[in-house]
Amino acid sequence: MAVKQRTGWWTGVLLALMAVLGVHQAMARQQVHAPAAGATSLADARPAASAPRTWRLGSVTLTACELPQPRSGLSTAAWCAGFPVPENRADPHGRIITLKLAILRSRAAVPSKDMLVFLAGGPGQAATESAGMVASVLRPLLAHRNVLLLDQRGTGGSNPLTCEASPGTNAADDADTFNANKLRAAAAACLKQVRTHADPRYYTTTVATQDLEAVRKALGSPTYDLIGVSYGTRVAQQYLMHYPGAVRSMVLDSVVPNPLVLGEDFARNLHQALQAQFARCTAEPACRKRFGDPQQTLLQLRGALRANPHQVSFRDPETYRAVKRVLNENVLASVVRMFAYTPATAALLPLSIDAAAHGDVGPLLGQAKILSGDLAELSGSGMQYSVICSEDADLLTPRPQDADTLLGTHMIDAFKAICSVWPKGRRPADFHAPLKTTRPVLLLAGQYDPVTPPRYAEAVAKGLPDARVLVLKGQGHSVMAAGCTPRLIKHFIEKLDPKTLDASCLDRLHPTPIFIDFNGATP
Repeated sequence: MAVKQRTGWWTGVLLALMAVLGVHQAMARQQVHAPAAGATSLADARPAASAPRTWRLGSVTLTACELPQPRSGLSTAAWCAGFPVPENRADPHGRIITLKLAILRSRAAVPSKDMLVFLAGGPGQAATESAGMVASVLRPLLAHRNVLLLDQRGTGGSNPLTCEASPGTNAADDADTFNANKLRAAAAACLKQVRTHADPRYYTTTVATQDLEAVRKALGSPTYDLIGVSYGTRVAQQYLMHYPGAVRSMVLDSVVPNPLVLGEDFARNLHQALQAQFARCTAEPACRKRFGDPQQTLLQLRGALRANPHQVSFRDPETYRAVKRVLNENVLASVVRMFAYTPATAALLPLSIDAAAHGDVGPLLGQAKILSGDLAELSGSGMQYSVICSEDADLLTPRPQDADTLLGTHMIDAFKAICSVWPKGRRPADFHAPLKTTRPVLLLAGQYDPVTPPRYAEAVAKGLPDARVLVLKGQGHSVMAAGCTPRLIKHFIEKLDPKTLDASCLDRLHPTPIFIDFNGATP
């Protein structure tokens, strides 16, 4: 994202942007219970020692490759190629950038003519970095279909819009509150670095869909079965709107409606998700006796940090080294937001908040370290700016009614400050029009999703005559790996029957029991 400044609200903005609608790798790893990396589970996709190391598909020559899983030694076997495209599609003689393209190859000698396409979240996540999760979830479909992973321009291996750390930053800056001037300066510094190899105006969703269509034609013009997660659902809908004949079906997980202005609902959605999660605690006698009202404890902790931000020390759960940082209300909000994304971490929230309120921040900040890695890793993707500043920022309106929520009202101001500096691409006039299609669509939502709640999926489904919404009980953001969902996705893509799909197996899903202490929930 942008320069690695460590102001409280700068850290908050980094976290919010990284998880605007995305699935961070640590969270994805928590949700996948099959072998995550695919290195062994897709062993049959590896070429034998005597087999050719290249594969021609359409006009694209792919080479056998391994896709590493971030923050692990695992990898997924695939077939990779670089795919050159004009940066500015209106100027084919201008700068050419190379997109990273990978295919998880079907085990079939003659696979189906349609091709699965995984569209990653973010904005800013690279599809190839999710290869392990994708291979696990879509394993049954690989028997007859290839899976395309294309790093969206500006991410991963596709001319990433990354920015290096700014010298002279330090943890003491964490005590700062929201500062529009610092955000603008940081965005300007990031822009200066990005401009050495890219024009940020051409890294929008609309241009990315044009890349996806060019890849389809180069691969021999298969029809696509689009599987989008979070921000990837926006990409899927935009692609279908412009290339309806190229799409056979869509699976939309954690749905972003086309009319949605990214950022406006962040505070409200988190507030409602936390209320619902904390209500589980107050409804359970053992939890209520142990923690009282976790919502009230969280608000009291926020008030104390607002009045007295201070430096804290905790043990890094991965290295066990002592870590010091300033804890203020904005860092608290960002960390709690991360916890709310998955059932397992949401179940730890009352315990972690209670511990922090009593002076032990280790459980809260230590788990956040596992979820996000070093918070600095969340910085570095100017592609997020290109998307939000081009597609949403000018439509953001103030929401004073969010002032008392955990995230408050600063987020919209932060986006506007950043986007006052960042170059903007073109947004088609119909970009925010509701999706209309007769194609079969399966929409997935988590009951407690803190960023794309079930009402989003239900709103999108209203314009779709051949669609079905499945709300997964007890789940959070990005649910395609939960329970029997991979089997339902397989059945849907094979049969294209969303309305008659037997989803009764989802009834076995339940929220993760709330931890009363670090031994777990009440028996």
